[in-house]
Amino acid sequence: MNLALFDLDNTLLAGDSDFEWAQFLIAKGVLDAEVHETRNIEFYDHYKAGTLDIHAFLDFQLAPLARHERNQLDQWHAEFMAARIVPIIGDAARKLVAKHADAGDLLAIVTATNSFVTGPIAREFGIPHLIATIPAQAAGHFTGQPRGIPSFREGKITRVEAWLESLGLWWGSFEKSTFYSDSLNDLPLLEKVTHPVAVDADATLARHAHKHGWPQMTLRGDEKLS
Repeated sequence: MNLALFDLDNTLLAGDSDFEWAQFLIAKGVLDAEVHETRNIEFYDHYKAGTLDIHAFLDFQLAPLARHERNQLDQWHAEFMAARIVPIIGDAARKLVAKHADAGDLLAIVTATNSFVTGPIAREFGIPHLIATIPAQAAGHFTGQPRGIPSFREGKITRVEAWLESLGLWWGSFEKSTFYSDSLNDLPLLEKVTHPVAVDADATLARHAHKHGWPQMTLRGDEKLS
């Protein structure tokens, strides 16, 4: 049995679900445009530069969840999926996931984005396991805080290993472990698996992949998988 792990934002998606969720709420008037759009762009720039303070970002990202009822949030998310997410899921990404599923691999999305935003996206791809940052809940309401270790940088390794242990597995259970990602922030997990793959990589990851002979591929347009 093989293991196939997928980053989500700018990897399986031709965009960033975190960023798009905030922009969606701004467009609906749920968040103040002047305040939140600037902060959203700032955090996104820090993420791309590899300098993101994950805890400061989560304070920003999770706060809107705590201000609204879950039924309202679910309704907005259904609109968000149709308007912002489905249009940035390409055929190549769906085919890549299907290839691993057809091979009988154990599949999981591993993302720093919170599980409220990403759960429906994982289901859209038909990927049965999601390792994401968990927004804490109390009495059916989000608290605005994360629960446990955020699924970010080295935290992705910790979270993946805990998930594997819950299944009675470990890295050595697999003949081959693959992780697909676009981001320099995912170098820890990329270096952990046996088969790292850079997907539409940022400049830092592309240089690292070239230096170490890692395969590089695109899921945009009509280019073939390597």
